[in-house]
Amino acid sequence: MGAMSSDSPILSGTALILDEAKRLPETPGVYRMLGDDGEVLYVGKARSLKKRVIQYAQGRFHTQRIAHMVHLTRAMEFTTTRTETDALLLESNLIKKLKPRFNVVLRDDKSFAEILLRRDHPAPQIRKHRGAHTIVGDYFGPFASTWAVNRTVNILQKAFLLRSCSDSVFDSRTRPCMLHQIKRCSAPCVDLISPEDYACLVDQAHDFLRGKSKAVIGRLSTEMSAAAEDMEFERAARLRDRIRALSAISMESQINPETVDEADVFAVHAEGGQACVQVFFFRAGQNWGNRAYFPRVNTVVEDEHEAAFGECGVILDAFLGQFYEDKPIPRLILLSHDVPNRLLLQEAFTIKATLDKTGRKVEIAVPQRGEKRDLVGHALTNAREALGRKMAESSAQGRLLVGVAEVFGLETTPERIEVYDNSHVMGTNAVGGMIVAGPEGFEKSQYRKFNIKSTELTPGDDYAMMAEVLRRRFSRLVKEEEAGEPAARPDLVLVDGGQGQLDAALSVLADLGLDDIAVIGVAKGPDRDAGLERFFLPGKPPYMLEPKSPVLYYLQRLRDEAHRFAIGVHRVRRAAAMIKNPLDEIEGVGPARKRALLHAFGSARGVSRAAVPDLAKVEGVSEALAERIYGYFRKA
Repeated sequence: MGAMSSDSPILSGTALILDEAKRLPETPGVYRMLGDDGEVLYVGKARSLKKRVIQYAQGRFHTQRIAHMVHLTRAMEFTTTRTETDALLLESNLIKKLKPRFNVVLRDDKSFAEILLRRDHPAPQIRKHRGAHTIVGDYFGPFASTWAVNRTVNILQKAFLLRSCSDSVFDSRTRPCMLHQIKRCSAPCVDLISPEDYACLVDQAHDFLRGKSKAVIGRLSTEMSAAAEDMEFERAARLRDRIRALSAISMESQINPETVDEADVFAVHAEGGQACVQVFFFRAGQNWGNRAYFPRVNTVVEDEHEAAFGECGVILDAFLGQFYEDKPIPRLILLSHDVPNRLLLQEAFTIKATLDKTGRKVEIAVPQRGEKRDLVGHALTNAREALGRKMAESSAQGRLLVGVAEVFGLETTPERIEVYDNSHVMGTNAVGGMIVAGPEGFEKSQYRKFNIKSTELTPGDDYAMMAEVLRRRFSRLVKEEEAGEPAARPDLVLVDGGQGQLDAALSVLADLGLDDIAVIGVAKGPDRDAGLERFFLPGKPPYMLEPKSPVLYYLQRLRDEAHRFAIGVHRVRRAAAMIKNPLDEIEGVGPARKRALLHAFGSARGVSRAAVPDLAKVEGVSEALAERIYGYFRKA
C-alpha cells in the first residue's frame, strides 16, 4: 500500500482534479478531496484511481451536490492499495475517523454488550462484557442494549446456576452468598457442587447460547421426569424452575425465527433529507434486540452504477462498512435494499472474519420471500416509525431553538448551546461541568468536566471558579482555531448564576477576543423555585419569562442537566478523595510496596506508628525508604 499527496496553491475545482488525474495510476485506492484549511470534504474508493478521479474533472455530475463538492476542492490526497477490497476497508476506516462533510457518516456508534463465559478459572464465571476480547472464554452477542444483556444473564443464572461473582469474592467465601439462597448460583465457591457437575452446567449454558436451546430443554425435561418418578420432588422442582427460566428467554422476544440461526438484519428508510437504519440481531435462533441509527446523510452518487441503487442503497452501502469496522460479523447479513458494493462487502467481511479467527464465509442477501423477507419487513417498519418520531422531535427541538433566539434577541438560531455549572462542598473537591445541546438534543459525547486547579482561589468563590472553567475551555478553542483544527464554537453560552457569574464570563471571553459569543446568566428563583428564574443579559436589566412558556421549560431542562452533570462529577471526585491513602503521597511507594506495607501493619495509621527498623523489615522497603516514610508521618 502506498500513499501520494499533492497540494496546489493555484489550481482548484475541476482544474485541480484534471491536473491530479494526469499523474494517477490505474490501480485500486482511496482518494480524499480537501477544502479550505485542509478540511476533508469527501473520502471515496476506486477500482482505478485514474478513471474515477477523471470523472469528476469531466463535469458530468449526477447531482448538484457533487458539483458543489468539486467546486470546494482545493487539494487531493491518494492512497493506493493492492485490491479494491483493501480500498473498501480503508475507505470505511477513514470515513469513520475523519467524518467528511459529503459522506454518509455513522453517528452514535457505541460498542455493544455481550455475554462472556470465562474459561480461565476452574469455576467459569458468566458475566456481562463490553470491549475487546482479551479474556479467555466464549463470547455471545451482540445484545442491542445493556438491559437486554442484564436480563439474559439473570435468566441464565436461574437456569444454569453459574457464578457471577469476581475471583476475589469467590476466593474469600466461607459460606454461600445470597445468590445461592435465592437459587441463582450453585455455590462452587464452597464446594456445594462438584467440579464435574459444575462443568456440566457450564456446557449446558454454552450449548444453549450457541443455539441448541431445544436440546438443552429436552435433556432437562427428561431429568425432571426421571426425578419425579424416583420421588425426588425437590430436585424435580428445581429442574422445573430452570426450564421455565430458559423458556422465558424465548417468550420475552418479539420475534424468534425458525429458519435463521445467526444473522444481522438491516433496514433503511430515508425521508426529508434524513435517514434511519434499523439493525436487528439474531443469535442462537433468538432475537437479541435491535437499535436505531440516524447516520448523517450527505449522499454523493458517483456514477450510473450507484445511481441505479437509489438513495437508500447508497446510504446502506456506506453504513455497513463503517458499522462492521470494529464489530464481529455474523454468517448472514439481510438487507432491505440492495447495495452497490454487495459482492465487494461480502468479500471484505469474509476476509475480516478470517482475520478475526472465526473462519466463516459471510453472505449478504436481500430476501424476496419467506421468513427472511418478513424479518426485513419488520425491521423496515421499525425504521420508518423511528424516523417519524425522530423528525417530530427534531421539529419540536427546532421550534424551541427558534424561541430561544427570539427571547434573547439572537441574530441567528443557535446550533450549539453550552451550559456551565460548578459544584463543591464548602469549596472542597470543586469541579465545573459543561453540557452541550443543539438541534439533535443533548450531545453527551461533547460534555466536559473541569477539576478546579487554581491554588489562588478562595474556597467557595463561585465567580473565580466559573472564570477558570471558561478560560480553560475557550483558550483551547482559540488555539484550535489558530491552528486550523476543527473547533466547536458555541452560538450561545449559558452560565448558572446571576450578574456576578455573567460578568466573570464576559471578562474571560473579552480577554480572549471572543466577545462575539452570546452569554446569558440563569439565576434560580427565590427558594430555588422552578419557573421564577431570572435571566441576565449584558447591558440589560434582569427579567423573567412567562411561567408556562415552552422556551422557559426548555431552558430549565438545560440548566438542570448541567447541574446534574456537575453534581455527578463532584461526587465521583469526592468519593475518590475519601479513599485516598496517604501512602500514595510518598515518593518511592508504588502499588506493590503499598500493598506490602498495608499487609504488614494493617492500615495507613499502623504504618504511621511504625519505627524505622520495623518499616525496613517489609519486603521491598530499603533503609532509606523506611526513613522517608517515617519522616513523612512526622513532618512538622
